[in-house]
Amino acid sequence: MEDLKLNEKELIKAETSALVLIDLQKGIAGGGISGSPHSIDQVIQNASKLVKEFSEKGAFIVLVRVSTVDGKDMAKPKTDLAASGMKYQEGWDELIPEIAGAKNAHIVTKRQWGAFYGTDLDLQLRRRGIDTIVLGGISTNIGVDTTAREAFQHGYNQIFVEDAMTAISKEEHEYVCKYIFPRIGKIRTSSFFIKIDIRR
Repeated sequence: MEDLKLNEKELIKAETSALVLIDLQKGIAGGGISGSPHSIDQVIQNASKLVKEFSEKGAFIVLVRVSTVDGKDMAKPKTDLAASGMKYQEGWDELIPEIAGAKNAHIVTKRQWGAFYGTDLDLQLRRRGIDTIVLGGISTNIGVDTTAREAFQHGYNQIFVEDAMTAISKEEHEYVCKYIFPRIGKIRTSSFFIKIDIRR
C-alpha cells in the first residue's frame, strides 16, 4: 500500500485523542498466526512505539481484549464459514507484554468483534472529552473494522494506523484500508505520529 505523505500542519491534540489498540493479546498476537501484509512482529513493534509516544504526551490509551467467562457469553450465529476455532487456553486473553505495562491505560474487555457494544468504551471517551480515536490492532477486517464502524456511528473522528494493524490475508487488509477506512476517517502510518508533535 502506498504510504501517505506527512502533513506537518496536521497535529493531534493529546487531551482530546485516544489510542485504541484491538486484541493485542497472547491468544491472538502471540498465538503463532502469520499476519499479512504486515507481520505480527511489525504490528507489535509499531503499536509499542505508539503506546510510548501517546503515553509520553499524556494521551488516553485504551487496550482492548476479547475474553469469555464460559463461552456462553460469545456470539454464535449460524454462518456459511466455520468459526476460527480459537482455543481458550489459560492466559490467551492476557495482553502481550510489549503493551501490557502501559501507564494509566484503560482495559476494555469485549465479548464480540467490536469494542463499543456492551462495554464502557464510549462512556470513558466522552467523560474525558475525547473526539478523536487513533486505531490499530488485529485483525484489520474484523476487530479493527467493526470497532471503526461503531466509532463512526458514535460520531468520532478516526485515524487508522495502517502499519499497526494486519489481517490473515493481504486482500482482507487492503480491501478495508482502500474502500472502508477512507470513508470514515484518515489513514496514516506509525511514522506520522513519531515525526509530529502531539499537542498537549
